[in-house]
Formats: sequence, structure tokens, C-alpha cells
Amino acid sequence: MGKRLQTVAAMACVKTLLMLFNFVFWLSGIVILAVGVWMQVELYKYMELSTEFSSTAPYVLIATGALIVVVGFLACCCTVKGQPVLLYIYGAFLMIIFVLELGAGISMYAYRDKLIEGFDNGLNQSILIYPSDPEKKNSIDLTQSTLHCCGNKSPYDWPDEIPPSCCKVTPCDTKDHTQIYSKGCFNLVIDFLNSNIGLVGGSAMGIAFFPLVGMLLSCCLAKNINKAKYEQMA
Repeated sequence: MGKRLQTVAAMACVKTLLMLFNFVFWLSGIVILAVGVWMQVELYKYMELSTEFSSTAPYVLIATGALIVVVGFLACCCTVKGQPVLLYIYGAFLMIIFVLELGAGISMYAYRDKLIEGFDNGLNQSILIYPSDPEKKNSIDLTQSTLHCCGNKSPYDWPDEIPPSCCKVTPCDTKDHTQIYSKGCFNLVIDFLNSNIGLVGGSAMGIAFFPLVGMLLSCCLAKNINKAKYEQMA
């Protein structure tokens, strides 16, 4: 009888910890979802200027975050019902999430280097087609006006007329270089991408190890439930 009480007490403790984990896991899904939306809204306008830019990255984070939110909610139901099979399935899913998030974090750092390499070429190409490509025109204008920069490495990168988005003041004479931004956009965008993508990648690496805790808790709870059933039958 004493062993059975110990098993029940351990099961109740693990179940409480797993419920707490499920809640935090659910919150982490919301965070990942928000980061994906933020990348799509904020970082997209800078990253698309790189020839190495992939538009799928934000959507991967959005889908992953949404999946974690749904599964985190369902996991709470599995924990309350205390079905060992469902708990083992949940543990396996958390293992998959761990592998995916770890891979995403590593890919972020590797992708950052390729993104930076492609940005120099991409910005130069965008400057050349600026008059004829409305999409590139809007991206460059937004980058220059937001980051207070002009051209790729300097205002002299513009082959013809310097665009109004380089201006410090309005009205502006673009031929008067005292009225336009003197810094090129390359270094400013690289600093922006390094700080923000580094933050996203670091967060992904940190969160990646979190599902391992849930996997251990879910398997431990399933084991204790099976043990309690066995002791009850004995």
C-alpha cells in the first residue's frame, strides 16, 4: 500500500509539472508565431533586397508557432486524461520539435552569412533597375528613408539622379550632397540584420532544448500511470 501511495504522489507531482510545462510550451508557440509575423512585416522589407533571400523563412516560423499553440492545448487535455499512449505520442512529437527547432537555429546563423553576401549584389542590382522596377524602387526608398542612408556603400553608387528618399530635408536638392544622407545602406542594413537575425537564431537555439523537458515529463508520467495500474492489479 505504501508503494502505491508513493507512486500516486509521484504521479500527481509529475502531472502538475507537465501541466506547467504545457502552459509555458503553449506560450512559446505564441512567441514563435509572433516572431514569424514580425519577420514577415519588419525584416522582409530589408531581406528581400538580398539575392539570397528566401521568403519562406517567416512562414516556417508562423506555421511552427501555430502548430505548437494547437498541440500545447491538446497536450493539456492528454495530461488531464492521463492516457499513457497519448503521453508517449506527445513525447515523440516533442522530440521532433526539438530536432526541428535546433535545425532552425543553426540554419538561421548559416543563412545570415549567405544573406549578407547576397545583399551587396542585390542592392547594386536593385539600384540599376530602380527606375523600371516599382517593387525594388519601393524597397530601396523605404530602406533609405528608414535607415537614413543612400546608395549601397555611398551616394555615389547611384549612376544617374539620386532619388528623393536620400534626402535629409524637404524640399531637397539632390545635387547638393549636404542635403542627402552620406552613409551607404549596406553597413547599416548588415548591422540591423546581424542584431535581429542573431536574436531570432539565438532564441530558436534556446527554445530548442525546452521540449526535451516536456518529453521527459510526459514519458515519466506515462510510466508512473502504468506502474500505478500494475500495483492496483497486484
